Amino acid sequence: MRFAVIAGCLLLSGASFAQGWQALPEVAPHPPDNPPDEAKVALGKQLFFDPRFSSTGTVSCNSCHNVMAGGDDSRTTSMGVHGLTGPRNAPTVWNAAFHSVQFWDGRAKTLEDQAKGPVVAGVEMGMSSLEAAIERVRQIPGYVAQFGAVFGGEQPVTIDNAAKAVAAYERTLITPNSPFDRYVNGDDSALTEQQVRGMQTFQTLGCVACHRGPAFNGPTMPDGQGFYISFPFHDSPYVEKYGLRDEDGRFAVSGNPDDKHKYRVPTLRNIALTAPYFHNGRVKTLAEAVRVMAPSQLHKTLSDQQVSDVVAFLESLTGEFPEQTMPRLPTTPGRSIVADTPH
Repeated sequence: MRFAVIAGCLLLSGASFAQGWQALPEVAPHPPDNPPDEAKVALGKQLFFDPRFSSTGTVSCNSCHNVMAGGDDSRTTSMGVHGLTGPRNAPTVWNAAFHSVQFWDGRAKTLEDQAKGPVVAGVEMGMSSLEAAIERVRQIPGYVAQFGAVFGGEQPVTIDNAAKAVAAYERTLITPNSPFDRYVNGDDSALTEQQVRGMQTFQTLGCVACHRGPAFNGPTMPDGQGFYISFPFHDSPYVEKYGLRDEDGRFAVSGNPDDKHKYRVPTLRNIALTAPYFHNGRVKTLAEAVRVMAPSQLHKTLSDQQVSDVVAFLESLTGEFPEQTMPRLPTTPGRSIVADTPH
């Protein structure tokens, strides 16, 4: 019924066809207790790029979420300290501010919560505790001065403040003004004929039941409340081929049997830049991902032309990336805080 209702809203051509779609906002929302400012964003960017807060001094946030590219690491699953790999494909950090929960299973309610998780994950940054990580920050005079200037107070260098700074930086990672955005804002020349055809196919197939809203990640949800969908929803030959049911999904977090194989709906923004695909990273091309989704979620089979058209439309969701430069990191003259710490 949901698919039928949405498909029933189809508008067939031109500017009228674009009326049901939403352009990406140019500014991300932020929580009241973490307003952005230039100094906080600059501090968060430094922390995001700094590998010294991993146990081996080799892995930073940017290692798995490369903002110089698509915001991921192009690997099937991410590699952390000691070459260890986890079970999940790294989701892009670009436009992550528009998710109401973070991680594939929604276990973090905010970007601030998410920033803390990888630091102590054994297959990611591998620190023994968050306190051990923030103690390293306290040993870097430049960071101590910056935390004091940004947050104030007797002890400004805290893990909560570090997470706030990283989250403030991540909320600047927005990619508006894609060809799709220009089209829905009234520029009929922004999309090719094939992309418009793919846009219509995307809607009539029912893809918008899950991938809707300005970030194509589902309906707007209250902060901390996720929009989860069973994946795969139907049996298909691709389920076994790509191991799509090999993980329990959100069930591992909630313990609710109804959450087995459910995942937070990912954004489709810049999807052409973030291969490989799905939670396990097993699908290597965008065209194959479209072929997998049709029978596994919609119980439909697509022609080669339909696949090509939908891929063309998805390519129109690649936005404009704000320029990123590598930050200068504060040093510890005469000593190494990584070598001082047993791994």
